[in-house]
Amino acid sequence: MSKRILVIGAGFAGMWSALASARLLDQVGRTDVEIALVAPKPELHVRPRLYEQNPNGMKAPLQDIFQAVGVRFIQGKVEHIDVANQAVSVAGVGADTPRQLISYDRLVLAAGSRLFRPQIPGLDQHAFNVDQVADAAELEAHIHGLADRRESAGRNTVVIAGAGFTGIETAAEMPARLREVLGEDAAVSVIMVERNAAIGPDLGEGPRPVITQALTELGVTWKLGAGVAAVDAKGVTLENGERIEAETVIWTAGARASELTAQIPAERDNLGRLHVDRNLKVKGVEAVFATGDCAYAATDDEGNFAAMSCQHAMNLGRSAGHNVAADLVGAAPIPYSQPKYVTCLDLGPWGAVYTEGWNRQVKMTGGVAKALKTRINTEWIYPPSANREEALALADPRFIVVA
Repeated sequence: MSKRILVIGAGFAGMWSALASARLLDQVGRTDVEIALVAPKPELHVRPRLYEQNPNGMKAPLQDIFQAVGVRFIQGKVEHIDVANQAVSVAGVGADTPRQLISYDRLVLAAGSRLFRPQIPGLDQHAFNVDQVADAAELEAHIHGLADRRESAGRNTVVIAGAGFTGIETAAEMPARLREVLGEDAAVSVIMVERNAAIGPDLGEGPRPVITQALTELGVTWKLGAGVAAVDAKGVTLENGERIEAETVIWTAGARASELTAQIPAERDNLGRLHVDRNLKVKGVEAVFATGDCAYAATDDEGNFAAMSCQHAMNLGRSAGHNVAADLVGAAPIPYSQPKYVTCLDLGPWGAVYTEGWNRQVKMTGGVAKALKTRINTEWIYPPSANREEALALADPRFIVVA
C-alpha cells in the first residue's frame, strides 16, 4: 500500500518542502510514497516584493515544477486538521474543486502567516496593507485613484503604521509613488507611526543611522512612542491623542502564524508558531512537521530562532521536506541549521542597507546594496525551472540561501 506525505501551503516553505521530499525519495528509489501539496492555487506569491509596484505580477507558477518532480497538486483550502486520525479536511475554492477528506502518513504544515490585525476602531474598514497580493493590489488602485480626488493635505499624506522591516520598505517607496500619480511638484507627506521609541525596533542599532539618513533624504518623517488608536476615512488618531489627516493609511505592524497551528495539540510561541525539534518535527506530536512561518525553530546552538522571513522559510522548507520523507522511509535526517543570518533592507530610490549577523553589522549601503537587493527580489527567491534534475539539486537542505 502506498504512503502519503501531505504538504499544506504553496509558499516558500511549502514549495521547497515538496521538492525536498521528492529529492530524498528519488535518492532512495522509493516510488510507493505520494507527495501531495494542497493550496488554493499552484503558484508562489512573492510576498517579500509586495511593497513594490505591480503586485499582481508578483506570482510564479508552480504546476510545471510539481509535475516535473512528481508532486501532486490538490486545489483547495484546508479547514481542519485531524491529528488523531491523520486526515485533513479541504474545502473547494471553486465549482470544480469539491470538499475532500485527505489522509496522510506524514504532514508538513507550511501554511505561512498573516498580518496581525488588532481590534483598533476603523482598522479593517479604512486601512490598507501589503500582506497579500490582493491587499497590495487594492492599495495600488487606491494610490492611482488619488489623482481624481480633490487636492488637500490629507489626499497627499500617507501614514505608515509600524516602522519595522515592511513599514520601512513601504515608506521608502511612497514619496516617489505619490509624485508619480500626483505630479513631481506635489507636496506629499509620508509619515511613519511607531509605538516603540526607535525606528526599526527589531533591526537594532547597527543599520539605524543608515535607515534614518535614507528616509530623511527621501522626505519621510516619523512619530515615535505612540501607536495608532483609531482609523477613519480621513486619517488616524494616535494613542497620545494626536490627529493626522491622511486619506491613505497602511498597516504593517507584525504577523502571526496561520490559524491552522492552533489545531495541532502542541506548544506555540507568542506568534502562534509551533515548537519543533532540530528536524522540524512538532514536539510531542507524531507524524506532524512544521516549517516556515509556522515553526518556532532554532537556527543554531547560540539561542537564535528563525525569523518570519523568506530567507529562513526557504531553508526551513528544504529541511522539513527532507526530514519528513526520511522519517517515513527510515532514512537519515539532516537537522536544520542556518547559522548565517543577513538582512537586506530596501530603501527605495535611495538604495538599500545590507547587514550580516544577528547583531546586524552593516556591510553595504546605497546603490551597491540596492543591486544585491534587486538580485534577491528578482532572481534568488524565485522557484527553480521545471527541469527535474535542477529542481531536485536545489532542494538539498545543505544548499543554504543566505539572502
